Formats: sequence, structure tokens, C-alpha cells
Amino acid sequence: MKFLLVCGGTAGHINPALSIASEIRNRMPESEILFAGADREMEKRLIPEAGYDLVNIKMSGLSRGFRLKDIVHNIKTVWNTIAANRKSKALLKRFKPDAVIGTGGYICYPVLKKAAGMRIPTFIHESNAYPGLTVKMLSPIVNKVLVAFKGHENMYKKPENVVHTGTPVRSEFNEPAEADGITGPKDKQLVVTFWGSLGAERMNEMMPEFIKANLENNCFNHIHATGSSSDQLKKRLHDLGVTVINPPAADIRDYIDDMPTVMKAADLVLCRAGGITIAELIALGKPAILIPSQYVPDNIQPANARQLQNAGGALVIPEKECTGETLYKTVAALLADRDKLNSMALAQKSLSVPNAASRIVDIVLRQCRNDEPKVE
Repeated sequence: MKFLLVCGGTAGHINPALSIASEIRNRMPESEILFAGADREMEKRLIPEAGYDLVNIKMSGLSRGFRLKDIVHNIKTVWNTIAANRKSKALLKRFKPDAVIGTGGYICYPVLKKAAGMRIPTFIHESNAYPGLTVKMLSPIVNKVLVAFKGHENMYKKPENVVHTGTPVRSEFNEPAEADGITGPKDKQLVVTFWGSLGAERMNEMMPEFIKANLENNCFNHIHATGSSSDQLKKRLHDLGVTVINPPAADIRDYIDDMPTVMKAADLVLCRAGGITIAELIALGKPAILIPSQYVPDNIQPANARQLQNAGGALVIPEKECTGETLYKTVAALLADRDKLNSMALAQKSLSVPNAASRIVDIVLRQCRNDEPKVE
């Protein structure tokens, strides 16, 4: 069989597709798997590194502003979309996939729309609580919409085609791992904080006060990923009089390369509320304090965060209410309540869908067996 996986833009779109591809490869080693991306750096790095072929079709989204640069951007998007439609049709005719699976990003729209028109079985996965624009537009025409959370079927035009599968995460998040060398002294709990690869400028502005308070009170061990704004954070620490920063009390990194191991070792995680991060927290059953990004369209991150908060697995703090001091006090109080942490961990696990990638592949194969023949 031949499978075309379509994703682009962010790791939150790409990693679920890689998990699905890995499941297909494990079950059917002779199958052909091809990825289609939007010619952005993330997919051009992650997909070939995982050992898959990649075809890029340039695609961009719509800007919602009315400034001149927004208008120019939208004109380019129209031209990109026209070209992407043509290239998508050529790709589908050339590769002749048995199924097309999209996991997010603007590139999904032209490829899956053309595939559906050719009566190729098509599937779109939504890792967020609420559907984004691309998924909304595709939901009436694909065979199945695969979703991360229950109870939101009526947000789609054809609720009967919506299936709750959970979000696939990297296999490392489902495997037991030793945390030796991560947590430091056994009498200290570990807090892990990160705000994404770019670092979330405002959050990093308040982290020096958070780090300083913990160093003064010696409350917990701490790993913090600064993202691309590490120089500013370290300068701010110096301005606050913090000149000695030693792990494990303050382990400051640009990035956390071994994220599955670090998150497994954590007693508490502070982070944003993107779809893939939420899925990883759920898979691990990790208590969390979520500070949703205010800058993601359609308030998707606050909606994601509410799913965990309503289940009892996370505390949610709006970014505008955050300071380094309030964050530190909240963390210290929560770490002191072991029963609360345990109940949060159980609540997170209650949301998990084991073997999400396997469930998705089962759905795809059933549809392929039952669907009408493709139009050549």
C-alpha cells in the first residue's frame, strides 16, 4: 500500500505524522510512505532525519490584518494556493496513494481537497480542542476527522465522521525511562519549565525572579529551557544579583534535547498549551501549570488548557496574571501538597488514549478496505 502523510509548519503537526508513519512502517514494512510539506524548515529537517522521503509544495496561510503587508501577504497566499492545487493534483496522480492523512498545517488543504475529489480515502487529525481553519474547511469533505478530545463533535459540519483517537506522541513518551542524573538529590522535587523554541519573550522576562526566589529558598530542583532568548534571561539574572547558577537547583539550557527523559523525571511541568505538549503531558500523566499563549489564532491554547483544568490535571494561569513571584509561590505551594500532585497525575492519565497511532492506522485501513475504488 501507499500512504501520503501531509503536515507542515510546526513540530506539533509533524510529530504526530511521524508517529503514524512509524506505526505503518512497523505493521507493513513493504508499504511506501511519502510526506508532503509546505517547504518550511521544520519539516525539511525532522522528516528526512526520521528516514522518510519528502515533497515540498509551497503554501502559506491568510493574514487576518488589514495593513498593507497583510494585504500583500494574502495576495501571495492566493497565488501559492493556485499553484499548490496544481502541484497537489500532479503529486497524487504520480504517487497514487491508497490513503492521504493530514495532521495539520496549511498544506493539508490543497492536498486533501484534491485527494477527496479523486475519491482517495482522506483523513485529517486535529490535536487541539477546537478545530483550526484548515480542519474546519476540510471536515465536510474528508472521510474521517480524527480528534484529540471527546465531546466536541458538534463543532464539525459532519459530527458522524468525527472519531476520538487521541494524539499520537513519540514512542519515547510511552516507554519507561530511568531518570538517574536528571533529578539531582533525591530529597528534592524537580520542576521543568519551557515556553517553546522561541522562548516566549514575556515569560522569559519573569523567569529570572522565579529562579532567584528558588535559589534563595532552596525549594526544588529546576530545569528551564530559554529557547532563543537565553542571553536576555542570563543578563536579567545578573542584574538581579544572581551570579552563580548551578544545576540541579538551576539548570538553564537553551533547549531541552532529551525532552521525554526530562519530562518523565519532572514532578511538575510549567509550559504553554499547544496540542502536542498537551498530548505529551497526558501520555506521561504529569501535573502541570499551563500558561496558554495569547498569540495563537482562535484562542486554541486556552481551549486546550481548559480540557486539562476541567479534568483536574492542570492549573491554568492567564499570562497577564503571571509574575515571577506569583509563579514561584504557586509552584512551592503545589509541590508541598503531595496528595494534590498525585490526584493531578491520575486526572491527566484519565485523558490519555493509549496507542493513538495504532487506532488511527486501524481506522485508515478499515476505510481503505470498505471505500469505493479510486478514480484514476
